[in-house]
Amino acid sequence: MDIQLYIFLAVVAYLILSGLFTVRQETAAVVERFGKFHSVRHAGLHLKIPFLDKVVKRLNLRIQQLDVMIDTKTLDNVFIKTKISVQYQIIRSNAKDAYYRLENPNDQITSYVFDVVRAEVPKLKLDDVFVKKDDIAIAVKSELQEAMQSYGYDIIKALVTDIDPDEQVKHAMNRINAAEREKTAAEYESEAQRIRIVAVAKAEAESKKLQGMGIADQRREIARGLEESVKMLNSVNINAQEASALIVVTQHYDTLHSIGANNRSNMVLLPNTPTAASSMLNDLVAAMTAANKINNENP
Repeated sequence: MDIQLYIFLAVVAYLILSGLFTVRQETAAVVERFGKFHSVRHAGLHLKIPFLDKVVKRLNLRIQQLDVMIDTKTLDNVFIKTKISVQYQIIRSNAKDAYYRLENPNDQITSYVFDVVRAEVPKLKLDDVFVKKDDIAIAVKSELQEAMQSYGYDIIKALVTDIDPDEQVKHAMNRINAAEREKTAAEYESEAQRIRIVAVAKAEAESKKLQGMGIADQRREIARGLEESVKMLNSVNINAQEASALIVVTQHYDTLHSIGANNRSNMVLLPNTPTAASSMLNDLVAAMTAANKINNENP
């Protein structure tokens, strides 16, 4: 009798234990009875009728991501590979439809993504695809949200995570970009060169102006000094012609002295003989005498 009781208790314990099951957090368990949907159980400890009830599927209620790679063509006939990342989640209150109505939700989502992207991208040029990728993502999400919500799926976000043109197109784009940058650099360099040339010209003009003013001041002072020298020589009974000749000879010897003082000078003064000063003085006196004679004949 005791053995039969033990067997009975063991069978009851087995049935109770086999009827107990747990569901993890953010998971939903679909229970069928005799092959027909019975209930959806959420996180916690649950009891089912052994041999009658069966847990046929455990659904993940967390946000999932599906990456879809699509080859398509732009308006300017450039083939690109576009990666669309779709983030979706099973609606907690609609887990029954999520399991029973779709055989493979990933394939269904992929088909809608292909349909939307291949309808939107051919309307845009390559540059516009990069600029308006958010518009493409919004179009994908809107289409998926409308289609998948009735199947128990909520589309959280659709992202255009990568746009990859053909390799030759990328090289061409890089060359165009490099050419544009070289053009800009050349323009800036030309402008800088122009500014330098203008600055040098202004500086040279200012230098010439100051140099001219200095030469004018120098000649003015030389003339004033010559005038004072002639007046001084006249005061000691030396006439103007003789005074002028004496000043010229003095300046000639001053010039020779200045040239000789610079040991690096390569100037050659012609004629340069011991009688050069005397000849210069005679020529100057003769010239001045002839000039006075002409002035006297033509008063």
